Amino acid sequence: MTVPRHQIRAAFTADTVTVYQAYGPEVADPALAAGRFVPPFSRDRMTWIKPSFRWMMYRCGWALKPGQERVLAVEISRSGFEWALAHACLSGYDPRLHGDRAAWRRQLRSSPVRVQWDPERSLRLAPLPYRAVQVGLSGDAVRRYVDDWLVGLTDVTPLARAVHGRLNDGDEPGAAGLLPVERPYPLPAEVARVVDASSD
Repeated sequence: MTVPRHQIRAAFTADTVTVYQAYGPEVADPALAAGRFVPPFSRDRMTWIKPSFRWMMYRCGWALKPGQERVLAVEISRSGFEWALAHACLSGYDPRLHGDRAAWRRQLRSSPVRVQWDPERSLRLAPLPYRAVQVGLSGDAVRRYVDDWLVGLTDVTPLARAVHGRLNDGDEPGAAGLLPVERPYPLPAEVARVVDASSD
């Protein structure tokens, strides 16, 4: 089956969706202890959430990159996730979607959310021909993320290390079997249009 170029795939339930972030222990440990993001997590900078576990592994190097040694699975409300996408601006200008570059720049400056589509990654972290979404939250969106949308935090660093260990041992089927199950996320059509995504 052909995967649409811009499709959001995630682990989700009827009410929540799981996204991933990677931090150093100085941010991850207090957050896990509190069950929510607390200082030194900063609300004043853009924070990027990623529904794709493999893309997160590519970004953090299997939790081995400095400052990204701890991978958190962040369960948030689907209503919050969809609010973020509905209030997003794409990180790049697209003449199909924006009237002109000036209009895109105005939207980029005023939007609290940025959406970026990057090549999805294989289990070996090679680029695939379809994309994974990254969602950047700033301003009011960060406040909503921390205070309203967050349902739970889980440290999945051991999972990252386990998958990587199986790959290093040459056990690709075993590594694949450990991955979180990510399914196409059913976006409302009006939200899909905002972020240039397929709606199923």
